[in-house]
Order: sequence, then C-alpha cells, then structure tokens
Amino acid sequence: MNRQAIIAGSLLAALAVVLGAFGAHGLKSVVAPDKLLVFETGVRYHIYHSFALLIAGLLYAQFPVRQLRLAILFFIVGIALFSGSLYAIVFLSVSGASIGPLGILTPIGGLFFILGWVLLSLGVMSRK
Repeated sequence: MNRQAIIAGSLLAALAVVLGAFGAHGLKSVVAPDKLLVFETGVRYHIYHSFALLIAGLLYAQFPVRQLRLAILFFIVGIALFSGSLYAIVFLSVSGASIGPLGILTPIGGLFFILGWVLLSLGVMSRK
C-alpha cells in the first residue's frame, strides 16, 4: 500500500465532491450553461482520477514498482493541470477574463492522465 497515494486520493475525492456541489448549486445561476458543462467535465475527471489514485495506492502493496509510483504522480499532476485549468476557465469567465494561452494546460493534463493509466498497467505487468 502507498499511504501517501491513498491520502491524496481520498482528499482529492473530497475536494471533487465539494467542487461538484458548488458547481451544481453555486455556479448554476452565475455562469452560462456551456461553462457549467466545462466545470462538470473538470469535476468528473477529477473524481475519476482520485479513484485511480486510490487504486494505484492499494495496488502498490502487491506491485511495489517505480511505474506505480510514477502513475500516482501523473494522476495528481493530471488533476491539477486538466481539472484545474477547466476550473480556471470557468472562474475567470465570471469576471469576463480568459485563461488565454494557458488553455494548453488542459490537453497536457489529459496526457498526464493517459500516461498515468499506461504506467499503472505497465507496473502491474512488470511483476515477475
């Protein structure tokens, strides 16, 4: 078991629930429907990858390999970049601002998610 991954996964899952509730109740009357969908996408991928952190943390007991440690890191970075940039897009839109060229962080975060899943798979397959 990787204790840090389980702690991070559970805390990030709690944050995703808080943000989801905020989006459903607090943002609905403040942002356009298309921006609300953007926010919901951020929350959805945030919670999925919080669960991925929990899974990776539990798998680490059986497969204590470097690939799983990297998968854990990549899931955390992916949440920060992908979901974080989507949250920023929505919050900035309230004031009429935009994320500008930092919008590139969304697909980079998605790449981190993909690599995290690949590393998780490689880590499990690497067991002798």
